Parts: sequence; C-alpha cells; structure tokens
Amino acid sequence: MDSYPQDFPFGIMDVVELLHLHIRRRQANSVYVDCPFCNDRRGKMNVNYVKNVWRCNYCGEHGGMLALYASVNNTTNSDAYREICDILQTDPPWGYEAEKKYFGCAGASNGEPRIGSSYPDRAQETSAEVLEEVPQSKRASDQEIHQTYSLLLEMLSLTDRHRRHLRSPKRGLTDEQIDSLGYKSTPPVFLCRSLTERLTAKGCTVQGVPGFYQLEDGNWSVKFNKRTAGILIPAKGLDGLIHGIQILLDVPLRNENDPPDKVGAKYIWFSSSTKYMGTTSGSPVHFVGNPFARTVYVTEGLLKADIAHLLMNRSFVAIAGANNVSRLDLLFTLLAQNGTELIVEAHDMDKYSNEAISQGASKIYLMARKHGMDCRRLTWNPNYKGVDDWQLALRRKEIQKKEEASMNFKARYLSGLCEMDDINRSVETWQRNQEQDVGLNGYLGLTEGEYAVLLQDGQNVLKELLDTQCRKCCFRIYQLDFEEEPTIPFAFLGIEALHKAGFKQPPAAKYRLVCEDSIRVPREQSDDEILQRLFIRYSTPREDCPKRCLAASDVVELYDEEQRLYFYRDLETFVPVRFSPAFAKPIAERQSDNG
Repeated sequence: MDSYPQDFPFGIMDVVELLHLHIRRRQANSVYVDCPFCNDRRGKMNVNYVKNVWRCNYCGEHGGMLALYASVNNTTNSDAYREICDILQTDPPWGYEAEKKYFGCAGASNGEPRIGSSYPDRAQETSAEVLEEVPQSKRASDQEIHQTYSLLLEMLSLTDRHRRHLRSPKRGLTDEQIDSLGYKSTPPVFLCRSLTERLTAKGCTVQGVPGFYQLEDGNWSVKFNKRTAGILIPAKGLDGLIHGIQILLDVPLRNENDPPDKVGAKYIWFSSSTKYMGTTSGSPVHFVGNPFARTVYVTEGLLKADIAHLLMNRSFVAIAGANNVSRLDLLFTLLAQNGTELIVEAHDMDKYSNEAISQGASKIYLMARKHGMDCRRLTWNPNYKGVDDWQLALRRKEIQKKEEASMNFKARYLSGLCEMDDINRSVETWQRNQEQDVGLNGYLGLTEGEYAVLLQDGQNVLKELLDTQCRKCCFRIYQLDFEEEPTIPFAFLGIEALHKAGFKQPPAAKYRLVCEDSIRVPREQSDDEILQRLFIRYSTPREDCPKRCLAASDVVELYDEEQRLYFYRDLETFVPVRFSPAFAKPIAERQSDNG
C-alpha cells in the first residue's frame, strides 16, 4: 500500500496510533477518528492514509501528518519528526542537509514533506494496522445519478409514521409540501436486491452512484439496512438535479464509548464508500428556491433549509456540517453569475456558544466576499435553536395573545396590561353584545362592592381601590455581550452548560444590562409567576427591550427597596443565582434617543 511520504519511514497511521486516536469507522482510503482538537467523540476527523493528510469535518482543523503530531503535542514539525522516529526506533538515512531539504523545500505546506512513493527500506515495522484499500467505483455523471435517484424515490413510499412526524408541530409541513419535496422512507432490507434489478432494467446506471455496490457474485445491490432506517431527503443542486440523499435516522447512531449526554448522529449520507465498488456521497450542497434570487440564505441541514424556504419564501443553501463549506465555492460562483448580491448566514444559534460552528460561519463570509457578494448574519429569537424553529414559532405567535384576550378588565388592570380608561372600551363591548348572559360587574370582573364604587364615585375612586390590590415590581434584564467574545460556551444554554463551562454563577463581566423597567402585578403574585410573565412578555421582539429576546443564559433581577433577587433563565424555567451587577456593562444608549 502506497501510504508513506517520499523518503519518510512512517505514515499517518503510525501517528494515529502514537496519539491513541480512537478509530470509529473505516473507508476505502481513510479512517474516521475522534478529533483531539475539538474533542468531539463522534469520529468527525478524516485521516487519509494514502495522501497522509487529515481534516476534522466539525472544527475544520486540517493538515499533514507531522502537523497532526506537532499540534497535539505543542511542538514544531521538525521536532515532531524527530520524536516520532525516536518512539518508533526508526533511524532513517537522513543527515542535516536532507532534513533541511525536506522541511524547507519549496512546495511543502507548513513544513510538511512531499507526498510520494512509500519509503523502500523501512527500518522497523510498527504496530500501526496496515489497512487494505476497498476498491471504489468512479463517480457517475450528475445526470446518471439524478436519473437513478429519481426513479429509486419513485419506487419508494412514505410510511404513515414518517408522514405524521413531518406534519407534527416540530416540522410543520403539509401533505402537499411533503409530496413536493419528494421525501420517502427507507425500504426493508430484503427489497435492496430487487430494487437495484428494477433500476438496471429501466436503463439506470448503478455503478458509481452513491449507495450502490457490487456483491461477491458480481450483481449489484443498494445499501439500506435496519440500523440506518429513516426518512430520505434529496439533496438538489442549483441545476435542479438530485446529487445526493441524506437520511434522517429513526434512531440516532451512537457509539458504545459515547458519553451519556451525546445524542448521537441524527443525519447520515446515503453512501456505499465502505462497500466493494461502492461510492462516497461527497456531501453535496443542497439548494432550494429561486436560483436567480438577489438574496440567498445559508444554513446547516437539508430538512431545515426546506422548511425555512417554505415558511419564509426565500432561497436557501444547506450544507451538511458547519465547517463543510468547501463545496460552497463553486455554488457561490454560479450564484454570483446569476445575480445574487447578498448571502445571509443562518446557522443555528449555538454559533454563539460553539467555536467550531462560529468558525464555519466566518468561512461563509470570506467565501461570499471572494465572489463579490455581501454577507451578513441572521440572528433571531434565541429561544429557538434553528431558523426553522424560529419561523414555526412565529406562525404560532397569535396563540400567545389568546390568554390576554380572554382576561376581564380587572385581571388585565391588576397585571398591568391596561389602564383605567380601558374600562370604557370594555363597557362598550358588553353593551354591543346582544346575548348578555352575564351582568356588567361580572363581565368587568368586579365584586359587587367594587362595582358600587364605580357607579357611585367614578373611575378615579375605583382606581384607588384596585391599586391597593396590586404592587409595582421593578426588574432588570442582563444579557451576554458578544462584542469582545463572539462565542461564549454557555450562550443560550441552560444552567448545566454554565457549570460545565467552569462557572458556579453567571459571570457578570460577560453580561450587559439591556433593559430596566417595572410592571404592575397583583399583590400576592409570586416571583415565579412574575418571571414567567416577563418571559412571555420579552421572549418575542419588543421595542422597549433592545438587543435580542429574553432567552436561556439571560439573568433577570427583581428588586424593591428591601431586596434584590437574581434569576438565571434555564431551558424551561428560572433558577435563583448570585450575580454582581457592578461588573456588568452598562445599558447601551439607543440610537433612536437622538431622533
């Protein structure tokens, strides 16, 4: 196997073994291992033992085999070479001039040696496993892949279970939209052979199409199995052709060594790269919408892009992984030629807490500008992780108003939702109601004594009476400030994420005061009830609260003349915490104050 660089007595698999990198899965010319840089334990780092290079598809780190060892051990490439030779007890016939030649040669990247034929006189065999290559088919043409996938999807159906999931509030699709998107369910394993035979009988090409492979008897089959059962999501290009298929798994894939809090892989590509004469998926870019749109959004995930496109009526590009941006280069070239002027980055809101996702988003900016297009970041209500979740929530926005609309005048007044003059509107509404099943005092929510005060003494005296039943609650809202730190590990996450980031209490120095106000509340209303009211009030955009909506990782202060209480917004509720507001940044002046 040609796996060593020219005149090097070891290969990258020796480095993998020396660093004790856990191999998760093997492919024809490479293996996937856990990344030692981002510490992701899902096997996202690809190590190509033919080219002796590596790249993490999650954090984007990459390089040659010496850079891998040097980066992990915080040393130089030349020192890495010497240490590896010492550990492997290898003594190559290199002198100072030879070493200088190879580490300083023109064309070498980051001190990496040239890639060439294997070293002929390897001094000693290491314990690194020698991996045999699995022969692969040359990828079929785009038209052949599209034809095969199109007919395959026509042969399949969508189960009732999968259709219910796509129609659920989590996805929000209609039957018509589901059918138009072409989603189907993976077939039973026993149909794989017959499906392939039917495709070939119709003149379709299967060799070189990702997902298909050759059996020992020379016939062809397609790689569907029970472990990877789920919903098939076509990945279409700007040309409208299907270039690949992603599977939304029924059961996320987990490795036995994964920590308990790891959810597992929810999406995988339909591929046959581990099979004889199979083909890798290539992680194609997905496009949905108008190919000549002036503004195009970029997000992570095919299904997310499809849903957001339908809800927003905007053109979307989807990549499979925040750092999987290399294939955007060609697409951006075509979009720029088509007249696209603005690229909008719409990655999930964990781009504020995850450095790898933040780096991937930054690459989109650079690539857009490279092709002469502007780029900006889309930020939304952080209570919703993805752009699709946010849009689905906006669709349900009217539901939040129903509770307030059903409240009577007294309840609204005591809760600070209206003022005393609103009683006149309530009286007019009651008078217009021809079916008056309830008296005016009951309609207003007043007791008989309060109603008598209204009739005898007027609204001002009633106001004084009702004011004794409510109190003024002062509050402040503090939110993480990203001006100095673009990513904060616990941003928009719960209290556990705060603790995992090494903080027992919210670090006030990372926060900024964004809102200071007061509300009227019933005198007996508890702090928990007040906090929930504030969350409902500020979890949607409001003019009186700058920055973003109230969300997880925000801190709310309730105070009066006697005490100050601080609460951290967890994922579902508020948690009492200690907080030092003196260290928080002061409230920023609004630009509208001068105009």
